[in-house]
Amino acid sequence: MNEVQQNPTPYIIPETSVTKPRLGFLGVGWIGLNRLKAIARSEMADVAVLCDVSERRLTKASDRLPDSLAVFDPEEFFSIDLDGIVIATPNAFHAEQSIRALEKGMAVFCQKPLGRNAAETSEIIETAKKADKLLGVDFSYRFTHFKLIYDLIRSGELGEIYSASLVFHNAWGPDKKWFYDPQISGGGCVLDLGIHLADLALWGLDFPEITSVNSSLFSKGKPVTESGGQAEDFAAAKITTEEGTSIQLECSWNLPAGQDAVIEATFYGTKGGACFRNVNGSFFDFRAEHLKGTERKVLADPPDNWEGRAVLNWLKKLSAGSGFDKETEQYMKTARVIDQIYKNGKTD
Repeated sequence: MNEVQQNPTPYIIPETSVTKPRLGFLGVGWIGLNRLKAIARSEMADVAVLCDVSERRLTKASDRLPDSLAVFDPEEFFSIDLDGIVIATPNAFHAEQSIRALEKGMAVFCQKPLGRNAAETSEIIETAKKADKLLGVDFSYRFTHFKLIYDLIRSGELGEIYSASLVFHNAWGPDKKWFYDPQISGGGCVLDLGIHLADLALWGLDFPEITSVNSSLFSKGKPVTESGGQAEDFAAAKITTEEGTSIQLECSWNLPAGQDAVIEATFYGTKGGACFRNVNGSFFDFRAEHLKGTERKVLADPPDNWEGRAVLNWLKKLSAGSGFDKETEQYMKTARVIDQIYKNGKTD
């Protein structure tokens, strides 16, 4: 019987100095509050300021950290001297707020997507580079059991990867109206869920050059048109790399999936395969498996408290005095693929 690793550490966060940065949180909704809790538990930073336009959300966050200054006005927020900020606002504000913070000398950790398109993403990255400031994006699934799949791929144990299939179906969909307005969100399920899939595929394959992207976008069962202004709720894409690897992505909101969520990432190589998938429809519990012929070796099972690892990794780098990280430029490659999915998936 294979020994299952119940509580692995799939992503080792580097040890750093004990300097405590002064942080501000811009947006303390569900995700922002979740990242706030992770940082507060770590005691690695001084959370100095909380900002949100919602009195209810701001009060809830302030109750957890009563010593933090709570402000409604982003202008007041940006007038305060901080080492870094965590942004969890609607997508339309990410570029403006990230650039403003970076130009004021603050490091930034931003919810995905960093920008609504490649142009916004590029502007943010170039600003971070010019300011020599640390920039992080919450691609949180890199810090799950998927890291074990990543290690198998990169070790060469799977051989040459020729196919990858990644799926993220959310049977519920977002509960906030702005997600369905492309002017604010930048897109639908592709920018919400598919961007995680694209990031995992490209990261796992060491960001190969892409030669083609073919895609289909649907809204309520109908093809999305250029002039319709719809936020897609189903998308399928086939991406081909310069080496000939076939990457297939599929994502959706409100799909009759038979469970809360279907989340999978499977890679096939000339020497074997590997699979990362959610357990019992969960958004949080994952299993990693090594595939050999007709056998599956379980590498790791739940539980795994992974949700705050991405922001804590950024925070440890910030505490160590890290400036611009060249790996940040990877975000541009993912953004370009997402742009191509949108460009090629809409009908006239």
